[in-house]
Amino acid sequence: MISENIENLITKFLCNQASATELDTLEQWLEQPENKVVFNTYVKIKYGMDYNYKTFNKNRVKEKLNAIIDEEKQVIKMKRFKTYTKYAAAILVIGLMASAYFYKDSFFYKTEPLTPQISTVKNIEPGTQRAILTLENGAEVVLQKGKNFSTQKLKSNGEEIVYSNKNSNKSNIAYNYITVPRGGEFSVKLADGTMVWLNSESQLKYPVNFTKGQTRSVELVYGEAYFDVSPSTAHNGDKFKVLHANQDIEVFGTEFNVKAYKDETNIYTTLVEGSIALNNTTVTKKLVPGQQANLNTISNQVDIYSVDVYNEISWKDGVFSFERKSLKDIMKVLSRWYDFKVIFKTKALENEKFIGVLGREQNIEDILKSIQASGIIKNYNLYDKTIELE
Repeated sequence: MISENIENLITKFLCNQASATELDTLEQWLEQPENKVVFNTYVKIKYGMDYNYKTFNKNRVKEKLNAIIDEEKQVIKMKRFKTYTKYAAAILVIGLMASAYFYKDSFFYKTEPLTPQISTVKNIEPGTQRAILTLENGAEVVLQKGKNFSTQKLKSNGEEIVYSNKNSNKSNIAYNYITVPRGGEFSVKLADGTMVWLNSESQLKYPVNFTKGQTRSVELVYGEAYFDVSPSTAHNGDKFKVLHANQDIEVFGTEFNVKAYKDETNIYTTLVEGSIALNNTTVTKKLVPGQQANLNTISNQVDIYSVDVYNEISWKDGVFSFERKSLKDIMKVLSRWYDFKVIFKTKALENEKFIGVLGREQNIEDILKSIQASGIIKNYNLYDKTIELE
């Protein structure tokens, strides 16, 4: 049984209304393993969400909030929890009270009265597992959730492709392409055991088999991909490289994310674990975990800085994690996943910034209602595959 006092504390925490003292009390209560189970069960039953609580890092959260306070010169009294999946996922109140709860009032820059005038056509759905596989003979195969496909070299259950774990001694290498459209995602297990997750609007070129004694090379033609690379030690020292028209990445057994969309002038490479070296025509940069390289494809300049890694890779785990992102950037990300066109009726809206954490399975209208409830937009309209914001 959960006490009334603890129940009140959990409710305050979920609504971002718990004081620092109350958070301390709740943290101490959660130190007991059996209480974590009670917490998970309570949240799941009461709010219809799987909180997946593992670790509470109060100090890190406080530091992040203090940084926001200093930068924006605001007085923010609210404290919040951060839970951790593999790399510290901030999954706050997804689905709470029928919609994602953004950090209203404390984190938003505008609070204007709501004047909702909503015209809705419910034809914008979340993305799903789907892709087009181009075989070495040029044949194209449509892959989608619930549809199996196999050859002598690969198998697909409609959510991922798995290649046979075979090396080749042949110098003539056969390549496949996997193209993920807007509103899609897919994963590939390459012949060497390397895992690649592809986000919406992405394309990867890769060999069906790797040749012994040669560098294992794949090409991210465009889009976003997360790589979990099988180390060279498992392949007689054969290196691994990720190529792109503007850069190549030499990998030393590691996990990292590359974001290189066609409609963006910057390529972002974020290192999660291990070590990588980024090369372009002018410089070579080596990254350590927690760093991101930002390559400007126009100036060819590479800048490296520390980032909150989970904000960059949360898409792989089914979460959008936005921290002080502009509404324009956020809608660009959402439009790729939900496959819609966005129109800003007021240009100034594009630069409005906020923090928010969303589930990729959420209904787009719930997301828009949450943004509207924050006061950052007055109104939205949905029609066909278009969203208008004003």
